Amino acid sequence: MTPRQKIKFSVFMLEGLNSFGTVFYFNYLYFWMRDEFGFGNKRNLALAAALGFFYTFAAWQTGKFAQRRGYFAALKTGYIIMAVALAAGWFLKFAAGQVCTAIVVTLGMCFIWPTLEAFTSDGETSESLPRMVGIYNVVWAATAALAFFSGGMFIKLFGYQILFTLPLVVVLAMLGLTFWLQGQATEAAREALEGREGAAPSQEPHQPASPSAKIFLRMAWLANPFAYIAIQTIIAVIPGIAAKFQMSPMLTGFVCSLWYFVRMGAFVVLWHWTGWHYKFRWLAAAFVFLIGSFITVLLSPNLAVLIVAQIFLGGAIGLIYYSSLFYSMDAGDTRGEHGGIHEAAIGMGNCVGPAMGALSLQFLPQYPNGAVTAVSVLLLGGFAALVAIWKRGKARSP
Repeated sequence: MTPRQKIKFSVFMLEGLNSFGTVFYFNYLYFWMRDEFGFGNKRNLALAAALGFFYTFAAWQTGKFAQRRGYFAALKTGYIIMAVALAAGWFLKFAAGQVCTAIVVTLGMCFIWPTLEAFTSDGETSESLPRMVGIYNVVWAATAALAFFSGGMFIKLFGYQILFTLPLVVVLAMLGLTFWLQGQATEAAREALEGREGAAPSQEPHQPASPSAKIFLRMAWLANPFAYIAIQTIIAVIPGIAAKFQMSPMLTGFVCSLWYFVRMGAFVVLWHWTGWHYKFRWLAAAFVFLIGSFITVLLSPNLAVLIVAQIFLGGAIGLIYYSSLFYSMDAGDTRGEHGGIHEAAIGMGNCVGPAMGALSLQFLPQYPNGAVTAVSVLLLGGFAALVAIWKRGKARSP
């Protein structure tokens, strides 16, 4: 294995570890807040909105930081912040302390995802970029699904303190791997200078695969936060869904992780089949299925409907997310910044959806499904904006 191949493989290892640790922590944080501090849907939605707010602005800036100061500086900074916050969270036994812990962990995580996305894509050509983005998406989706599926079992076995110790161990492992990876990168650069191993293939510079790349990039940056409006709203109220169907955290992890696995499967299909690239109908169809499956998941009258709805939810989110990341990496060379914008868009969705849900429960408590209605109207507005961008872009095309 060449130094360059070792670097890419190690980046995927970092990605998988980061996905497992953060999904485990943030998904089961809402169960911890419910069981330990009495948080219901309204307060969990408010917490999710706060975390999304901080993520939006931090991810944008940390993407720029990674582009200016280097990927390794960004990764190490993020890991150290997350480790300190998780260690402190182990000792903080009051709600405000846990909220602060989650905010700081979120800020640390902002250094990680834009950097890993840019690291994955750097040095790739138009031919190799789709493959690298495909591997990247499958790795994080698979480990995210595993984290949610198994997380409830960990909590049953070890109690809620595992919510901090397991992610902390993962973060420390990532920090050590990053120092090793930096050594490999230095070796690769030295061999490139000596002419024994090129740091990147001597091929033509990357060019976007479509003249409509900028239009699709704008549409994907619009659609992705709306996907996360749906995702984060669902995640924040999953403890409420679990209570509705009388499921323990462990059983909830088994049942409600289905859409994670479907999303992973969608990533595999979209990686190997590129017919969706720069096709508006696929992005539009995914948005429509997102809206329908979101409503169905939250209003499911029984477990069978909940399971079927997750299948459509996972497929829709898979295509929308894949579009955002692929077009972000395909439409420009400042990939650290583009990765930061991609992640900031996710943060915006993480904030707006839960905020709308929390506000509806606060001011319209007499309507128990008010949160579903408010977020659904927001998603419909997003679909209208998507169509408007497409029509305007087509009108301006020669």
